[in-house]
Amino acid sequence: MKVDRYFPSSKRCSNCGHVVEKLPLSIREWNCPECGSHHDRDINASINILRMGTRGVQ
Repeated sequence: MKVDRYFPSSKRCSNCGHVVEKLPLSIREWNCPECGSHHDRDINASINILRMGTRGVQ
């Protein structure tokens, strides 16, 4: 599986799916303005990429 380089894996909340418009690389942790979930940028991205890769696989 190949992930599009523009897929917002770091900026998409892995809890609710909200995408933060601006998230500079210097920001390593952030809180989702929609659901309040706290994210480590890299862990959040890995969860989103995993979900994208396993979507439709049961």
